Amino acid sequence: MQLVKKIDIHVHTISSRGITRKYNGNTFCLPEELIAMYDQIGIEKGVISPIFKAEQSLEVNTNREIRDIVEKYPDNFAWFCGIDPRQGDNAPTTDFSWFLNYYKSVGAKGVGEILSNLWFDDPRVWNLFHHAELCDMPVIFHIGSVKGDYGLIDEFGLPRLEKTLAQFPNLKFLAHSQRWWSHISADVTEETFPGYPKGPVVPGGRIVELMRRYPNLCGDLSAGSGCNAITRDPEFGYAFLEEFQDRLFFGTDICDPANITSPMLKLAGFLDDAVTAGKISYDAYYKVSRGNAEKLLNK
Repeated sequence: MQLVKKIDIHVHTISSRGITRKYNGNTFCLPEELIAMYDQIGIEKGVISPIFKAEQSLEVNTNREIRDIVEKYPDNFAWFCGIDPRQGDNAPTTDFSWFLNYYKSVGAKGVGEILSNLWFDDPRVWNLFHHAELCDMPVIFHIGSVKGDYGLIDEFGLPRLEKTLAQFPNLKFLAHSQRWWSHISADVTEETFPGYPKGPVVPGGRIVELMRRYPNLCGDLSAGSGCNAITRDPEFGYAFLEEFQDRLFFGTDICDPANITSPMLKLAGFLDDAVTAGKISYDAYYKVSRGNAEKLLNK
C-alpha cells in the first residue's frame, strides 16, 4: 500500500518579516520555512489563505503578495484570494464578480479564509456568496463570535449557516474553526462549542446532520479543531471520513514555525495509520489526503 503526500487546503505564509503575528512575538512562516516544514511532515503542496482582516492579525497579506509567492513556488503552493464583504461600496450591491473573475484569471482557486466579523446572513456577506457562486469560486470560512473575535458570526447550533447553505446551493463551502468542528458531537453545549471538546462523540451531531442535508457543505480539517474532531473518538472519526470522503479536505492551518511541534499536525499520521490498519478504505484515504484538493485545484 502506497502512502501519499498530502495537499494542505489551508495554510498561511508571508513574504517577509514584519510586525509580529501575536503580541508574544510569534511570526508567520516565510515560504522557505513552510516548505521545509512540509518536507518534514510529508506535505507536497499547500493552498495559501491570505490573512485579510485586521480583526485577525497585526499583519495582513495582500492578494498580490500571495500571488507573487505562488508564482515563485508553483510546485509548492496554490492560493485562495482574500475578499472582505465590505470592500467596494460597503453595501450589498457591490459587484464582487468584477473582483473574483480577475483573481480567478490570475490563478486563485477560491475565496478565503473569510475572517470578517460579520453575521453569516449579513446582506453584504450574502452578496459576496452570491458572486462567489456565480463565479464558481469555493469559499473557506472561519466562525467567530461577537465578543472581540474574528470570523463570520453564528449562534450555537449554526442556524445562520444553515440558512446560508440553503440560499446558495451551488456554492461549495469549506467549513473551519472550533465553533464549527465542536458541533460534530450531539452533546456540545453553548459553553463548549467555542473550544475543543474531548471524549467520545455522541451520535446526532449538527455537522453530520448538515452535511447529509446540504451536499454543498464540505469540511476543512485544518487546525487543532479539525484534527481534534476526527481523532477524539477514532472509531467515529473513521466512519465520518468514510461517509464524507468526497467532501473532506486535509489541512494544517500552519501559521508560524513553532507549529512544527503542534498536536494539530498529527492528523497526517492519523490518516496514514488508519488506512494501514484497514480502518478506512484507500479511496477515502486518498480523497481526504489529496484527491479532493486535486480536483478543486485543477478544475
